[in-house]
Amino acid sequence: MTSPSTPAAAHPPEPGALKRLIAKPEFGPLVLLVTMLVVFTAINPTFLSLNNVGNALTFTVELGLIALAMTLLMTAGEFDLSVGSVFGFAPVMMWAFFNAGIMPLPAAFIVAMLIALAIGLFSGLFVTRLGIPSFLVTLGMLLVVRGAALWLTSGFPQRTWDAGNHWLAELLVGDFYVGGLRIYMSLIWFVLLAAIFHYLLTGTRFGNWIQATGGNPGAARNRGVPIQRVKVILFMLSSAMAAFAGIISSIRVSAANPNSGTGYELEVIAMVVIGGTVLSGGRGTIIGTVLGVLILRLMRNGIVLIGVPGLAYNIFIGAIILGMMALHAALERRHNAGT
Repeated sequence: MTSPSTPAAAHPPEPGALKRLIAKPEFGPLVLLVTMLVVFTAINPTFLSLNNVGNALTFTVELGLIALAMTLLMTAGEFDLSVGSVFGFAPVMMWAFFNAGIMPLPAAFIVAMLIALAIGLFSGLFVTRLGIPSFLVTLGMLLVVRGAALWLTSGFPQRTWDAGNHWLAELLVGDFYVGGLRIYMSLIWFVLLAAIFHYLLTGTRFGNWIQATGGNPGAARNRGVPIQRVKVILFMLSSAMAAFAGIISSIRVSAANPNSGTGYELEVIAMVVIGGTVLSGGRGTIIGTVLGVLILRLMRNGIVLIGVPGLAYNIFIGAIILGMMALHAALERRHNAGT
C-alpha cells in the first residue's frame, strides 16, 4: 500500500547550476567569444596584444553604444533603422554650429542631442499613433536624415580640429594608459551605460514594462502599462545614443562625415540578435549584447590578422547569425518543453 505521504511528482527537482547556465541566452555568445579568442590567438598571437586589443576596442564601443539602446527597443518589439544616419547627422550639425561661430561647443553638443531626440520622438509617434510598422517608419527616417546631412554639407565632411583640447572633447574621447593598454574615455562611457541599461532592463519597473510591451502588448495594456509612451521613450533613447556615438567618433577621427554610419543599423541589429535578444520582442539581454558587440568587432579585427580577406567579413557574420539563431531556437524549444 502506497503511503499518502509519498512525495508527489508535482514538484520536479530544480535544474542544476550547469543546466541553468546553458539555458541562459548569454551562454551561446559567451562560448562563441571564448572560442574565437582561442582560435585567433592560436593562429596569430598578436591578436591579444595590448596594442591590438586597445585599437579594436576603440571603434567597438562606438557601435556598442547604439547596440545598448537598440536592445531595449527590440525587447519592446520594435526596430530603428535610422540609427546609422543619425550617427552621421548629429556630429555634422554639432560641428557646423561650432565652426560657424554660432555657439560654443558644449551648446552645439546639447543642440545636436536635442535634434536627435526630436528625430526619435517623430519616429516613435509615427509608429505608435499611426500604427505604421517601425521598419517602414525608420527606413523613411533613414533616408530623410541622411539626405539632410548630405544636403546641408554638400557631401563634404565638417572639420573638428578647431576644438583643440576642449574639455568636452577630453571628457568624451580623452585617452589614458593602464600599463601598456591605451584606453579611451568612450570605453568608460560604454561600460557605465551598459551597467545602467542592464539595471534598467532587469531591476526596474520600466524594464518590466519594456519586456511586457514586447512580449504581450495586449495583456500589458490591460494591466496598465503605457506601451505607447514606453515605445516613444525608447525610440528617443535609440536616436540619442546614435548621436552620442557619432559625436564621439567625429572627435576621435577629427572629421564629421555626412556619410558616416552607413550600414551600421544592420550591424547593430546583428550584434543584438547574436547576443540573445529575441527578434519578436519580450526578452532582451544587455550582457548578451555586450558579448555580441565584442564578437562582431573582434572578428573583423581577427580575420584580417590571420590573413583572411576583409571582404569575406560578411560571410563570417552571416554564418554566425544563422548559427546563433539555430542555437537560440533550440534553447527556446527546450525551455518551452521544460527540459
